[in-house]
Amino acid sequence: MERITQIIKHLIIINVIVFFIAEYNLIPNINLTENAAIYFFENPNFKWWQYVTYMFMHGGLMHLFFNMYALWAFGSPLEKIWGQQKFLFFYFSCGVGSALIHSGVNYYYFQEGLQTLADNGFTPEMVKSVLAEGKYNTAWEHIIPKSTFNDMMSSYFTPAVGASGAIYGILVAFGMMFPDAKLMMIFIPYPIKAKYFIPILVGIDLFSGVTGFSIFGGNIAHFAHVGGALIGFLMMWYWKKNSFDANGWKR
Repeated sequence: MERITQIIKHLIIINVIVFFIAEYNLIPNINLTENAAIYFFENPNFKWWQYVTYMFMHGGLMHLFFNMYALWAFGSPLEKIWGQQKFLFFYFSCGVGSALIHSGVNYYYFQEGLQTLADNGFTPEMVKSVLAEGKYNTAWEHIIPKSTFNDMMSSYFTPAVGASGAIYGILVAFGMMFPDAKLMMIFIPYPIKAKYFIPILVGIDLFSGVTGFSIFGGNIAHFAHVGGALIGFLMMWYWKKNSFDANGWKR
């Protein structure tokens, strides 16, 4: 068993504390979800700090458990090799990058619906004013295609939570550092090398994000996962190009 490292331990403790604070409303008069989960940037609940705080929020005990398990299992060896500062920089870069890409995809979905409504006489200002009140015009459902309408409403109203984007960056880094490590999916009880396992996992999320068919269930921000993986890959590629020699990975 991999021994837990200092930064990983602190991240897990903070995530667990924040989860129970949010779950049981332990801070009076403060809705932690409205303040810490990340909202669409035109939603009245959006705050700039949510690009960081959303990583410490989780949608349920199992969501928290799987993210923290992955953080420990795949993050500990990376922290040992890189050191604390480099690991933290990588972790938060993947998490923030994931949120930015998620927001960009949401912006695309929102604008697609907004343009359709504008073509049918609903000005963007009118639409945004109604949405800002937490409402929508039922006539919109008959104007916008169902999938476009659902994507638009979900983009605007549904906040994203979880460390998954940062975790996917960690997974990619682990796969690039230890490509021959054997990993297993719960529903595929056969060891697969990390260099195959992790691209398959990211590919499943990309497929689900594009098609809307989710293998792992609903309410998953698939493009946030893909975004975290992409940022992780780009950072690893850059570090490998500039900091990798015949002796191994430098800190």
